[in-house]
Amino acid sequence: MTTIRLTAAQAMFRWLSVQMNEDGERFIDGVWAIFGHGNVAGIGEALHGIQGTLPTWRGQNEQTMAHAAIAYAKTKRRRKAMAITSSIGPGATNMVTAAALAHVNRLPVLFIPGDVFANRRPDPVLQQIEDFDDGTMSVTDCFRPVSRYFDRITRPEHLLSALPRAMQVMTDPANCGPVTLAFCQDVQAEAYDWPESFFAEKTWRIRRPEPDPREVEDVVAALKAAKSPVIVAGGGVLYSGAERELLNFAKTHNIAIVETQAGKGAIDWKEKLNFGSPGVTGTDCGNKVAADADLIVGIGTRFQDFTTGSWTAFGNPDRKLVSINLTGYDAAKHGATALVSDAKVALSRLSAGLGGHRFTDPDFAARDAWFKLSDDALAAPTRDGENFLPSDAHVIGAVLRQAKENTVAMCAAGTMPGALQVLWRASANGYHMEYGYSCMGYEVAGAFGIKLADTNKDVICFVGDGSYMMANSELATAVMMRVPFTIVLTDNRGYGCINRLQQECGGAEFNNMYKDSNIEAQPEIDFVAHAQSMGAHALKVDDIAALERELVDARARSIPTVIVIDTEAETGAGIGGGWWDVAVPEVGNTEELKKARAHYEANLKRQRIN
Repeated sequence: MTTIRLTAAQAMFRWLSVQMNEDGERFIDGVWAIFGHGNVAGIGEALHGIQGTLPTWRGQNEQTMAHAAIAYAKTKRRRKAMAITSSIGPGATNMVTAAALAHVNRLPVLFIPGDVFANRRPDPVLQQIEDFDDGTMSVTDCFRPVSRYFDRITRPEHLLSALPRAMQVMTDPANCGPVTLAFCQDVQAEAYDWPESFFAEKTWRIRRPEPDPREVEDVVAALKAAKSPVIVAGGGVLYSGAERELLNFAKTHNIAIVETQAGKGAIDWKEKLNFGSPGVTGTDCGNKVAADADLIVGIGTRFQDFTTGSWTAFGNPDRKLVSINLTGYDAAKHGATALVSDAKVALSRLSAGLGGHRFTDPDFAARDAWFKLSDDALAAPTRDGENFLPSDAHVIGAVLRQAKENTVAMCAAGTMPGALQVLWRASANGYHMEYGYSCMGYEVAGAFGIKLADTNKDVICFVGDGSYMMANSELATAVMMRVPFTIVLTDNRGYGCINRLQQECGGAEFNNMYKDSNIEAQPEIDFVAHAQSMGAHALKVDDIAALERELVDARARSIPTVIVIDTEAETGAGIGGGWWDVAVPEVGNTEELKKARAHYEANLKRQRIN
């Protein structure tokens, strides 16, 4: 057997550099790295040696560079991914939030945190956490519950099995998610005689699992028995590449479609069978067809509480539930009739089974009425003056009026995700929302990752002042790498979204807006100067008309643009929406709390879990 003598770290990245997807491209497109104690010597040397084949990029924070990698994988529809490496201590734990985000969203990313010495000779090393009762425990064990596959590399030859397992998970359509290979720092530097065949190029195919014919028959029978079905399209439609098949299926059989946050953009908003969104942040017409439906057909959705209105949105007492999903776990939720299959394949089989069967028209009048109502909400404000502040809907309307076919609206947390789901009119693949984990601080790095994945996209990052303050440092990285995108920073001087929720739950305004916080002076944060200090083009606009002008000008730049605009914090989307189960205290002295509790108990009676 011919062998090659390499360190374990050299072998890892040499192997990763020849793992290809079906398009003939590297699956792991590159490595984000912040070097420190535990990865600078072994991994750092290995990455330097292979940089001509496998690029390395330097981020500013381990969590946010991982967010960029996750947004990249989401934009690539899980067909390509990135790796992230860190030191053994704070650098590693900084990535745990990002791992959780990738896990919830079923997205591939390879985490390679440095780890303690496998030989234990210098223990305890800098940044090592010692467990008094378990000598095998390390801080990287934090990754176990937020990884689809976890392994600790304590011998070089462990990579012979660990690396293929990692790739299998990241390319498995049902089990896809983050992988953590905690890499002991002394092992990184150890040499081993590797079989030359280990480094042969390999192509990884993403399977399209065929459905069980009996399950197809069950779903066809359920559809034929229904009078007014509705399709709930989730992110699985996009990952399957089943957008065209979904639209053809809906048109052939005349079935209304509503889209989840992850599924929005699968069908162009102009298609008349697209009724928008259901649930907590639902359109009025979307919630109406969902409430009237006697059969809910979920395709590639987890049925998260925002989609289901905490299981009050699907209100027909006779309704039944079908779930088409790659995972049996999701397909069987809430007593659904399960169809375990790839979405594209399932739609083909179901259409064949239905033949020429068509349903009566959904309520197109309700759809028309909704778009007239939303036209009014999105219109430029007619009021102006010193004390007037635009709403989030006004801001969304401004961006929509200047949007192109290649525009992508992206966000993650705060007011804007709900407002965008209700109001944004997404062209095909024109929407990117991280709403599985809804992680504050994802936005700036996420926009960066989207643009890295598709340079032809006009990426608009909606971010509030609160989320921007959480994490913004990859803006400097984007400037240095000359990756342009546009940030619309809405400043409502606090956490406006949670402040409204606090009041809706009967609480007093407390510790969300700066005006209600225990501070000595109100802040005067200069977001323009802050963004400019990182090299971005930044400015503040006074009104919606100026915002629209600057959105157009931003497209000509080779660096990110940050446009700051003050907004009011009271309104949110202003229209649409449904109930969300947020538990209200049973005991309290205020009338507001008593009313909120009574409203809560009334809605609990509307919940239908199965």
